[in-house]
Formats: sequence, C-alpha cells, structure tokens
Amino acid sequence: MDKPFSQACENNKGPILEFLKVRLSSHRHLLEIGSGTGQHAVFMAPQLPDLIWQCSDMPGNHQGINAWIEEYPATNLKRPLSFTIGQDPWPAGDFDAVFTANTTHIMQVEEARLMLQMVADNLPLGGVFCQYGPFNIDGQYTSDSNQVFDQHLKAQGCGGIRDIQELKDWLEETDLIFMQRVQMPANNQLLVWQKG
Repeated sequence: MDKPFSQACENNKGPILEFLKVRLSSHRHLLEIGSGTGQHAVFMAPQLPDLIWQCSDMPGNHQGINAWIEEYPATNLKRPLSFTIGQDPWPAGDFDAVFTANTTHIMQVEEARLMLQMVADNLPLGGVFCQYGPFNIDGQYTSDSNQVFDQHLKAQGCGGIRDIQELKDWLEETDLIFMQRVQMPANNQLLVWQKG
C-alpha cells in the first residue's frame, strides 16, 4: 500500500526528537498514543535506542503504521496496539513514558480528559507524559492561524484546541504534575507532565 503521509510530522519530528532525547534519557518503555501515520515512530525510535517505542492507535490506522515500520524497521520499535480512548482499557506493558502528538485537539473534550486521567492512573512514580500540539494559554490563542484552525476543527466535529489551564484543572486531584511548556514550530507546544 501507499504509506500515509503527514507534512506536519515531517516538519516537527526533528525538534520533538531533540527534546525527547534529553527528557527521556532515563526512561525505558514508551507508549505512543495515537501513532497516526507512523512517521514519528519510525523516525524517533532508532535515535532513542535505549527506549522501547510502542505504537498504538485505532485499528483503522494500523495498516498505514505497519507500512512505515516495514520500510523502516528498528529493533526497539513495536507494531501498533489497538487503543481507542473511551473504548479500550490501558494497554498492557510497563510503560514509564507516554508520548502523544496532535491528538488532544482532535478528540472530544471528554475523550481528551479521559486520556489524561488514564495517563495519570497508569504511569509509575517518576513516569513522564509528553503532549505535543496546539494549546491555548490563559484563554487566548497563541496565533491567528491557531484560531482559524480551531474553527476548522470544530466545524469538522472535533473537540478543538484545549487551554493548558483546563488540562491542569482536570489533573488537579491526581499525581500527574505539570512540569514545563516548550515552544515548538508552527505555534505548537510540548507539555511535560510527571507522575509524583
């Protein structure tokens, strides 16, 4: 099959990888929620050789992810597990890191909240969650293009861009603590959360 392709993945994979190399240097088993096309996984896993990279996504995306893995295999890169937020339980595995890119604004609000709750419930003490995408700050869009994008998302039936404070409020009674916000290309952010 023709592999699915995301230009956004090509644009952001380098900056994300450089951050993950530092932030996840002591972690060993990562779950990627919403592997999408599979481009992030095949690019990053070989350059994080001490980390097992476990893909996951809705079953409909598995064929595309597997096509990328077949062309760019890596010993530490695992084929996708079926994981649909709101339908499936947390995947089996001793994951001490979680990564997700460009998923939160696609999900409905209750799904996005459930994803964060599941991460909070299942990461071990010291585990790290890295969440990439567009986010609002203090109720404001970070760019005019993000405002237009949000309107487009909602017209398509997606939940839309979430505010960072909203995410913090959802997690207020959990042990998942907001650690930092890193500015990324194209008005995106990388949010880092840690358990404990």
